[in-house]
Amino acid sequence: MVFSSFTFLYWFLPLVLLGYYLARPAFQNYVLLAASLVFYSWGEPKFVLVLLASIAGNYGLTLWIDALQRSDRNRQAKLVLTTAVLFNVVILGYFKYMNFFVDSINNFFGTEILIKKIALPLGISFYTFHALSYLFDVYRKKVEVQRNPVLLALYFVIFPQMIAGPIVRYHLIAHQLRERHVTLGMFAEGVKRFIIGLAKKVIIANNLGLVADEISRLPAADSTVALTWLGAICYTLQIYFDFSGYSDMAIGLARMFGFQFPENFNYPYISKSISEFWRRWHMTLGLWFRDYIYIPLGGNRVSRWKVIRNLSVVWALTGLWHGAEWTFVLWGVYFGVIIILEKFVLNQILTKLWAPIQHFYALFLIVIGWVIFRHESVSDVWNDLCFMFGAGQVPWFDTRTLYYWMKAWPYLLVGVIGSVPVVPYASKLIENVKFSFKGHIVDACYIVLFVLVTMFLVDATFNPFIYFRF
Repeated sequence: MVFSSFTFLYWFLPLVLLGYYLARPAFQNYVLLAASLVFYSWGEPKFVLVLLASIAGNYGLTLWIDALQRSDRNRQAKLVLTTAVLFNVVILGYFKYMNFFVDSINNFFGTEILIKKIALPLGISFYTFHALSYLFDVYRKKVEVQRNPVLLALYFVIFPQMIAGPIVRYHLIAHQLRERHVTLGMFAEGVKRFIIGLAKKVIIANNLGLVADEISRLPAADSTVALTWLGAICYTLQIYFDFSGYSDMAIGLARMFGFQFPENFNYPYISKSISEFWRRWHMTLGLWFRDYIYIPLGGNRVSRWKVIRNLSVVWALTGLWHGAEWTFVLWGVYFGVIIILEKFVLNQILTKLWAPIQHFYALFLIVIGWVIFRHESVSDVWNDLCFMFGAGQVPWFDTRTLYYWMKAWPYLLVGVIGSVPVVPYASKLIENVKFSFKGHIVDACYIVLFVLVTMFLVDATFNPFIYFRF
């Protein structure tokens, strides 16, 4: 079940909200937990067992770590922590990487090891990272161990964030799991944030994604330089509005139930460097890798070569986290190399350049990165890059290219405007304007936007979500 479906919008969410607010406060967490399990099991009920095993295992292991630390048996606590980390890594590794590992061995060594295709449970990368952060924070005594299994399970499975984030640290919502209050204003704010995210996904991401997919399916003989660039730019905007839209919807839904989730995007396409881009894109993932991988390895407090090692490890893992394909590894290495170069060489040059040139530099490398990210084979990446830079006999433009540019330009325009902080600026201007019906007009705009989204969904046959496969 996806947020941008009629099933969720007009059946699941209204029933859950009704049941949640009709229930007594003592039972609201149970309602939310049950609803979250139904949400998760909607498409793949068998993987609920994997999820429940993860919750039960981490619940018991963290209690064990806490008990050992209370009795000053720290060496044993560290051993249990290691066991707990392996427990989570093995689950993630089996379901996400086993086929990739076996296929790679067969390709490199010419072997014929046969293994059944292993399906990937939805959201396993996200709830595994939630589990690991909770384990580390309990071990480091940054949070108290959660003894109530219902509250810990709710942290793992609360439906706004369990499929595709944001990655919410336990310490951020520990007190909210126990007690929270929803005001009418907070609920209304959540509804508005949800509608904005829904519009990003349905109106912008879906339509740009449709163009990008049509272009990618064209035979090589029909490609042109301008058409390949159009496909890459459409995908660049699609993945932003797809994922940031989902994060907006998750944050909005959480507020409807009294939770405050962290922000996950901060207009990444206005960045002037790749380092800045990754401070603005999927911020909760970047902070996770910083706090649990980069800093424990020594961060910036070590020699230059060790800093390069630390960044290389983080970016190799970032690529693998996104998917079990060599293109994801290449994508991680690509950005890792650029960030290392920026840190030690390029930043001294970039900061002296005219700001538009800095923006162009960042956007150019970001688009190339998404070309790598999008494809499942390195050969497909190479072909696209060759087409984009006019290698061989690829024409620059033709009538088909004009057709697709005309088809995409309204959504490209809206996407470009939406990817820069124009809306917050306009909102501040509106706040300073005083007239009687301003609040009603703003509310009416949100209603119209929701109706418009519904109209798009009525005819939609293309409604994917890119990050569901991670």
